[in-house]
Amino acid sequence: MTRVLLLGAGGQLGMELKRKLGGESELTALARTDLDFTDEDAIRAAVRLTKPEIVVNAAAYTAVDKAESESELCAQVNAVAPGVIADEIGKTNGWLIHYSTDYVFDGSGNKPWLESDATGPLGVYGQTKLDGELAIAATGCRHVILRTSWVYAAEGRNFLHTMLRLGKEREQLKIVDDQIGAPTTAEALTEATQVVLRRLISSKTSASPAGVYHLTCGGSTSWCGFAKAIFEAFSSRQRVPEVLPIPSEAYPTPAKRPRNSRLCCDKFFGQFGYCMPEWQDALRDVASTLLARS
Repeated sequence: MTRVLLLGAGGQLGMELKRKLGGESELTALARTDLDFTDEDAIRAAVRLTKPEIVVNAAAYTAVDKAESESELCAQVNAVAPGVIADEIGKTNGWLIHYSTDYVFDGSGNKPWLESDATGPLGVYGQTKLDGELAIAATGCRHVILRTSWVYAAEGRNFLHTMLRLGKEREQLKIVDDQIGAPTTAEALTEATQVVLRRLISSKTSASPAGVYHLTCGGSTSWCGFAKAIFEAFSSRQRVPEVLPIPSEAYPTPAKRPRNSRLCCDKFFGQFGYCMPEWQDALRDVASTLLARS
């Protein structure tokens, strides 16, 4: 079996990857408590010790607003560490699968972003994620970078669980309605990652799929539209609050968010032949999982 090192195994995406990847690989999964991402020597040691053929890096600093006041820490985790991982796995000609974000773009216009479009991060988080992409590429290691958006899961702290909690506490919620993107589940991302892994394992006999790809669930909505869909999906379990649309200016945050987070995923489909589910279908899957537990 292929030796795979999963980093960031304690996050919402990492937990799902850990559940699914173990069955088809010799998996070593390390969470933040196992590996300090600010310790470059420790990162190198972890890669050398496990001798992976493929590293899947799901570790990231994702507190977008807090990043504005913790820029050095954010840069260490999102920019420096991925470069260190890439440098180390490149020494053995292994592969790195790394996750990036729609925040590398400035959010202008209303067309889905292509991988070839000019980047323009609006804040520290987006800039450090872009710097991480560039650091990986600069090492020359074989890599697949997957840019995604609005990630959530049945587990972890995310928009879904925040909405469900606030829905129980309040009769009315005001949610931003002018930022557009595709809510994407960790579950869907994991299934797509499995497709990528299988290709990398067989890449010795096929054209190299190395590069940057966009990977989100299909369709798009606003945060307000997403919130309404969440409450509809869970209406059998809790009351549905009134959800009112507001502009971004009515909800100021330390970090500026892109208005247009649509990502075109045609390149990924063309390379891997895999199509992500529509965001509404992915939400229903997560809702079914959570409702079955209650």
